[in-house]
Amino acid sequence: MLPARSIFRVQVISKHLSSPLKQRTSTVGLCMPCKLYRIPCFRSMSSKYVEDDVLFDKVGGAGIITLNRPSALNALNLSMIQKILPKIKEWEDDPRTTMIIMKGSGDKAFCAGGDIRSITDEARMGNYAPGQEFFHSEYHLNYRIATCLVPYIAIIDGITMGGGVGLSVHGEHRICTERTLFAMPETGIGLFPDVGGSHFLPRLSQHLGLYLALTGYKLKGRDVYKAGVATRMVDSTMLPKLEKELVSMETPTQQDIIDILRKYHEECQTGRERDYLILRDREDDIKRIFCADTVEEIFQNLEADGSEWAKQQLDTLKKMSPTSLKVTHQQIQMGASLELDECLEMEYRIGCNCLRNNDFQEGVRALLVDKDKNPKWNPNTLSGVTDEILNSYFTLPEGLEELEL
Repeated sequence: MLPARSIFRVQVISKHLSSPLKQRTSTVGLCMPCKLYRIPCFRSMSSKYVEDDVLFDKVGGAGIITLNRPSALNALNLSMIQKILPKIKEWEDDPRTTMIIMKGSGDKAFCAGGDIRSITDEARMGNYAPGQEFFHSEYHLNYRIATCLVPYIAIIDGITMGGGVGLSVHGEHRICTERTLFAMPETGIGLFPDVGGSHFLPRLSQHLGLYLALTGYKLKGRDVYKAGVATRMVDSTMLPKLEKELVSMETPTQQDIIDILRKYHEECQTGRERDYLILRDREDDIKRIFCADTVEEIFQNLEADGSEWAKQQLDTLKKMSPTSLKVTHQQIQMGASLELDECLEMEYRIGCNCLRNNDFQEGVRALLVDKDKNPKWNPNTLSGVTDEILNSYFTLPEGLEELEL
């Protein structure tokens, strides 16, 4: 028979994967006596130490992780991942831990994505190991967050893209603000929406996830909450007060945490009834156009629509890597019926192939290195991305071992 803690972990994983983008009020709170445990009763003590690009702070029972690269918009690198992953495990295994809070330093970004320039520089020289290690470690961190046994609260204030999405969207509580800017812009750099994108994106309503994945459209403020990416919205000026109230609780239950987050959310909603963007005006258009079975059909739907909005979407898609568009469309379709661990394993295969092919290296060069914004995609048309090419991205390169979570 499994020990009680192992049984509880299985329950958490099962419930999380069956409902990834809803307010999971019971996921961690089913067994309060053995779960929301974990509090050192030294309320006047705070043990902080600095590790350059990440700050770790333990205030009472609350573990606080602060991404600390504000000049780089807190972009996530391997060093940060390798520090965060064991720290979450350490705190999770400590019966005194009551919650984990993840946030970014500065007022511009939570995390603007993965720091990918160095891995594409290496890949360009035929060295794929750094990129493989980055993806391998990052996806393990994503899964650790998804299956965390203590309440995990991500405060996504400011820019939240790519790798930053992976640090937040799989967590129990995801708090956006009016400054939040959410996007998965990977098709524009010859990559694909990873960090579990193949799991959470197809579970957004009305094909919104596929739309965001293909176009890289930026959701802002209230739309991030309305889409289901965030579970609560709080005014950015209230974040210090919210955090103080959270960490000041000595023996909080799961419901105590939920009640505090709900209180700040409700205060933020006053006067914001019309403060959102595409979900009000474009939901039907997105559903109608992006329900297509192929990327080519999506292009045809946009051309047939003929509206100014449709023309803008078509112009955007034509700038993206044709290979990335087709890979992304297929991964979203496949991910709709896969569990999170299966999605991350699939994404590892895709990522390792992207390292070896032209478009990822070329996209980073054009947008982040030379900044000429004129990538030379190969193939440069949708028709050039044959089924053979497409399917090859979903097979692990020879000699590599599968990701195991």
